[in-house]
Amino acid sequence: MRIALVQLTTSRALEENLALVRSKVAEAAARGADLVVFPEATMRAFGNSLGDIAEPLDGPWASAVREAADEAGVAVVVGMFTPGEEGRVRNTLLVHGRGTEAHYDKIHLYDAFGFAESDTVTAGTVPVTFTLDGVMFGLATCYDVRFPALFQAMADAGAQVQLVCASWAAGPGKAEQWDLLVRARAADSTSFVVAVGQADPEAAGVEARPGAPTGIGRSAVVNPFGHLVERAGTGVETLYVDLDVAEVAKARETLPVLANRVGF
Repeated sequence: MRIALVQLTTSRALEENLALVRSKVAEAAARGADLVVFPEATMRAFGNSLGDIAEPLDGPWASAVREAADEAGVAVVVGMFTPGEEGRVRNTLLVHGRGTEAHYDKIHLYDAFGFAESDTVTAGTVPVTFTLDGVMFGLATCYDVRFPALFQAMADAGAQVQLVCASWAAGPGKAEQWDLLVRARAADSTSFVVAVGQADPEAAGVEARPGAPTGIGRSAVVNPFGHLVERAGTGVETLYVDLDVAEVAKARETLPVLANRVGF
């Protein structure tokens, strides 16, 4: 299976961001991608209001993404915002294409490093997997990557590839933490991890609000033993990777950490 990891920097403007999605989907399809994965907050970058643009999963922005995926003949995973509770939003991943339809609401909210995502976002409660062309994927968003139990639960459900869509906050040591965590989640769930982040706005030449988690790039693909396969730089870039999911079964037979777990 060929996966395109689209590392980009989005802005406040929904139509501009949608145009980026359309362009990158068409480009990835032309290069033979089966699945095109975009970062968290593709609909609108963090550091901007979210409540005024949140829409249902059948709203106009999401419908336009579906149309782009269907026209290109690919499946797409993209970060958007849907209505939440008490005026808040949900940080949602939309999955659509090639007979697949799913969505995931971010479970672990980024209430850390002085940021309080829970002030504006309603947390999800349910892990989500989906199947495309016989391969099962798990879904995670940004801060979720710090919580191994989520990835192990999705692996227990059959996930062979874990998709992490992020807009990782910059700061001292944050890049090193990101690199470590995406490799650790692959190793402790014996799954491929495909982690797609927003590009660093400075590297992309886009103005961003100071203090908002607007991305550092460094999208990555990690194999089921935790070995790095591919890594992007900090700027706008698309990585293409061909995954052989048979490696997952081999890894789980060789290193059966899921089967060997002991509960406490």
